[in-house]
Amino acid sequence: MELKSFSSSSVSTSEVARVGRSYSTLLSGFRHKVGVKFSTHFKSRRGLYLRTYSASDNTHLADKLVISSVGSDDNPATERSSHCVNGINGSTSSLYSKNLRGLDAFDDEYGGVVIDPDRLPSNPYAFQPLLRLSLSHWKNMGKKGVWLKLPLEQSDLVPIAVKEGFQYHHAEPGYVMLTYWIPEEPSMLPANASHQVGVGGFVINDNHEVLVVQEKHRSPATNGLWKIPTGFILEAEEIYAGAVREVKEETGIDTEFIEVIAFRHAHNVAFEKSDLFFICMLRPLSSKIIVDDLEIAAAKWMPLVEFVEQPLIQEDSMFKKIIDIFIARLGKRYCGLSTHQIVSKFDGMVSSLYYNVIDDEDNCIGN
Repeated sequence: MELKSFSSSSVSTSEVARVGRSYSTLLSGFRHKVGVKFSTHFKSRRGLYLRTYSASDNTHLADKLVISSVGSDDNPATERSSHCVNGINGSTSSLYSKNLRGLDAFDDEYGGVVIDPDRLPSNPYAFQPLLRLSLSHWKNMGKKGVWLKLPLEQSDLVPIAVKEGFQYHHAEPGYVMLTYWIPEEPSMLPANASHQVGVGGFVINDNHEVLVVQEKHRSPATNGLWKIPTGFILEAEEIYAGAVREVKEETGIDTEFIEVIAFRHAHNVAFEKSDLFFICMLRPLSSKIIVDDLEIAAAKWMPLVEFVEQPLIQEDSMFKKIIDIFIARLGKRYCGLSTHQIVSKFDGMVSSLYYNVIDDEDNCIGN
């Protein structure tokens, strides 16, 4: 039989009594079956839970919960306090406390708190009272939003947090993020990301041939269509870098980014999210095609005239418009957006600003 251990910094009197009764009932039946005197110890980084039983009667001899609330490792001057609960048959008779601590957390810059995901109690029985204690404390302090990031290995804490009023915000492969808005007013916490970002690489060589592909996994409506390489950008990846990478992955062709010649904005695309799709003009740096067998059925260099005359492109107003823009750019009658690295004083970070630059002869200057 597995006995859960406490992993908390402090708990309230009522919660200690409730947990004590639960373990008393569980272990009472177990000692009758075993018929021996034994003691159980529940350790955590905060303290020790000790209960001693005897087979000679129907009661445990002592029931003590001692929790030491310690300071952080890098701040040994933090006040230490101890709490002791004594009781018989799971009852609670007294509580001596100097300082009851809740969950480890730090303030955000918007008047809220972020619960430290690396210092969460591993025991669900300890998590619930600590969460309640913390929410009450933060409410009294006038805090607003609470962010709770639960790693995948602690997903058993999710239903407890939801029961206490937390809501789902977003999920990633390794965690789920939940939020709690304390004030009795509409939540001002930012919503989950609303967009996905895709890129397409328009690559044309000196022979006026366009690099095109046919995807393995496609809808029936696009059967037979030769299209430019496309894909989604990765987290923390630049638009121009994503276009170069997607072309390389699908066709093996090395390219150089020139400009963003257009972008499309659509809504309710995937999981009811909006979609931004950037069409990038790229210059080929190699010519040998190496097809990605996982995604691509075929790839080739296709004359621009043949590419434009495909029925699916001629019948689609958006495809036709993109082709018109691309041909105008080749004839230097249109300028796209090139990327420029700029540091902003607002955050001190380097950002990519996209805009066009025209020289004295009204020619576009790309990278």
